[in-house]
Amino acid sequence: MADLTRRQREVLALAANGNTNAAIAAWLGITPNSVAEILTVAYRRLGAADRAQAVAIALAVGELGIDQIHIPQAAA
Repeated sequence: MADLTRRQREVLALAANGNTNAAIAAWLGITPNSVAEILTVAYRRLGAADRAQAVAIALAVGELGIDQIHIPQAAA
């Protein structure tokens, strides 16, 4: 299992927090297609089939820290 690049970790952390590819692209000033490509390579490096599994694996192997995941506030 290869290490993720800084950019792959950054995009995966944004995805882990519920952001869509379009929202991530807007934040980073890249295209949604570029976000999808970055995530696809990250999934492959992690051996993950999808976004949820990639986040779980990244947390388990230390590519993402639990402090990077923000729990949404419940609506009042």
